[in-house]
Amino acid sequence: MAQPPGSADLYVVEQPGRLRIVRDDRILSEPALDISDQVSDSGEQGLLSVAFPPDFQSSRLLYVYFTGNEGDQHVVEYRADDGGAVDEGSAREVLRMDDFASNHNGGLVLFGPDGYLYIGTGDGGGSGDPERNGQDLGSLLGKILRIDPRLTSTAATNTAAEQTATETATEQRPYSTPPDNPFVDRPGARPEVCNYGLRNPWRFSFDRASGALSIGDVGQNTLEEIDYLAPGEVCGANFGWSAFEGTVRFNSDESAPDAVPPILVYGRDQGCSITGGYVVRDPALPSLEGRYVYGDYCAGKLLSLRPTPSDAGNDRPLGLEVPGLSSFGEDNEGRIYAVSLDGPIYRLVPK
Repeated sequence: MAQPPGSADLYVVEQPGRLRIVRDDRILSEPALDISDQVSDSGEQGLLSVAFPPDFQSSRLLYVYFTGNEGDQHVVEYRADDGGAVDEGSAREVLRMDDFASNHNGGLVLFGPDGYLYIGTGDGGGSGDPERNGQDLGSLLGKILRIDPRLTSTAATNTAAEQTATETATEQRPYSTPPDNPFVDRPGARPEVCNYGLRNPWRFSFDRASGALSIGDVGQNTLEEIDYLAPGEVCGANFGWSAFEGTVRFNSDESAPDAVPPILVYGRDQGCSITGGYVVRDPALPSLEGRYVYGDYCAGKLLSLRPTPSDAGNDRPLGLEVPGLSSFGEDNEGRIYAVSLDGPIYRLVPK
């Protein structure tokens, strides 16, 4: 779920392809957007997230990430009217990525404090990163990407993943690349890449107070991990997959130069699929101030820790459970929500 800047509405993504509005604690009967005929929701696929730019109230633009019927991943721009309904005819494809299995789709779009759109992508699926996408800077998979999604002219530095050698510099481009992205000038690297060496970043978030980046990255068979980058250093990291799973060597044929270790790992005795959350900045929850709340899809227990670039301090359970924990959300006031695939959405409130 996400909340547009300057709005009291909550927008909730439903995996089969619907975007719903919660207004005044009531779910509106008509979806804001229904693209279920375009969406494959098998396994981990589906309509996976929505993001609103900082100028939403004037631009009325929003961005969704979904799995198409061919298994490819799409980031699409839409326009909403003043009532919140989305014009399906306004669709403009920003990014398309092929070569995905039915799992490890990534699927989060999120605007960062810098106003750019960050896109979390999985490694393409299968077991053990068979294509070695995680460490391949020439691939968009297994990454967090950073782009300006607005339609730009010939000044753009790159096109979408479907660009071919026959395209000319006079054609319009679907997005542009920030010039300070870390790999813009590296031969063979995709300039959109912000961070790499990720298996399936489900989910990541920015600390609304500091700008630090926290990532929950789903493991293979052994370890789940939380990664953390300090404010001002949120791009340029290699998190090690698939040379490493968490802190353990994985693919021996892979190297991971300057790999940044996770600040926390846990094994299958504690869960099977991490669900990344948020650093809490809700004034109503002073006991959680500055603590990162997260959980696990299989275990359902909510936990919190105090993140630093080197470790995770005081990791502890909250004493709360959310079965089918699939995502977290944060509203404009900093309140934290937990989303369940069973249907409910919960908000953390004072005891």
